Amino acid sequence: MSMHPRVVHRRRATITALPLYYSGHLLKKHRKEKDFKKYYGELRGVTLFLYKDDTQDTYTEKLELEELKSMDLDSPYQRKEPTIFTLTLPKEEVQLKMDNPDTGEEWRGYILTVIKKEIPGKLQLLPGQVLQLQEVLAEERRRNPPKPRPPLPPRPSFLLSASPPLPKEEPKSAPEVPVCFLNVTRQEAEQMLEANPEYGSMILRPSTLANSYALTLRQLTPSGPVMKNYRVTSTNSGFVIELDKAVTVSSLNDVLKYFIERMEYRLHPYMSSLPYDTCIDVSPAPKSISIISSTQKTVSLPKAQVAPMQRSKTKQEPLPPPTEPVDGEYVVPDDEDHKVKLAELDGELREVLKLRRENTYAATDQEDVSTYENQTNAKSHCSTAQWNTKSVAM
Repeated sequence: MSMHPRVVHRRRATITALPLYYSGHLLKKHRKEKDFKKYYGELRGVTLFLYKDDTQDTYTEKLELEELKSMDLDSPYQRKEPTIFTLTLPKEEVQLKMDNPDTGEEWRGYILTVIKKEIPGKLQLLPGQVLQLQEVLAEERRRNPPKPRPPLPPRPSFLLSASPPLPKEEPKSAPEVPVCFLNVTRQEAEQMLEANPEYGSMILRPSTLANSYALTLRQLTPSGPVMKNYRVTSTNSGFVIELDKAVTVSSLNDVLKYFIERMEYRLHPYMSSLPYDTCIDVSPAPKSISIISSTQKTVSLPKAQVAPMQRSKTKQEPLPPPTEPVDGEYVVPDDEDHKVKLAELDGELREVLKLRRENTYAATDQEDVSTYENQTNAKSHCSTAQWNTKSVAM
């Protein structure tokens, strides 16, 4: 016997302990599965609970949509065609199908509202349905306040005048900037991609709009390369890629990853390569350094003149030969005689040095006198010769 819908609703609310935002029948399958399976779904908070039917009080599966990477429509909205969209989660991809396109548009609006914490644009809904979305958004913001907006990297100088001044805030850590982020304009980015396709095909750059970025990419088509530009807006919940169906990601690197995956890995970020050296130059050996410079003149130093050693005129008596000791006897040195001999030797050495010093000074004085006389004699001869030549001429 089936339970009353009120009892089922109460039991579901007790089990999940989350507010109910939207419910209805839908079809679900994984990416690798062929056929869709019918479920009854309830969107409670940011979790989608799936039941076999509307009478089951315990859910069969649940999808945590808080980590949702993207929500893509397989085909544009059409009133007579079923709606199919793909939910990309960290570990799986799930497809949801609604036979009624209006119901599918409501599911899409509620899921994106609770995930992004804002009502998405371009929804095919009635004004009353939009009011219900506003009530759900207010309740979800009270239950789960939005995270602070990630700080933006510094804007280039040529864009500061185009955007209004931002209010001063406390300094925050800058977000992780991809390697292909360059402070260039749209024209400069397109020229760089066209001139150097081997460096990459994607350049992330600042946008002329405040709190926005732009992605310039070069896509190869059968008719030739085509330049495309996409806008990326920074919001409280992350970064929104402005497409026909907006896609929200958590970081700028995820923006690049999304485009790379959508283009089947045919694009890669722009990275200019730096030049490398290809040869090794051996430095020459240092030359020997000459201490004497070329301008330095050699100076001839006078040779030292040493006077011959002269012997003293005083005759000294030769010392008697030493007496040889007799075998078997001890020789006892005489201290007084030894001291006397040392004193006599010291006196003789002093006399010899004194005489040598006197002879050296005398020889030096004689050389100076002879040099002076030679110079005066030469001058007198020259003057005499000049006088004689003058007298002959007269």
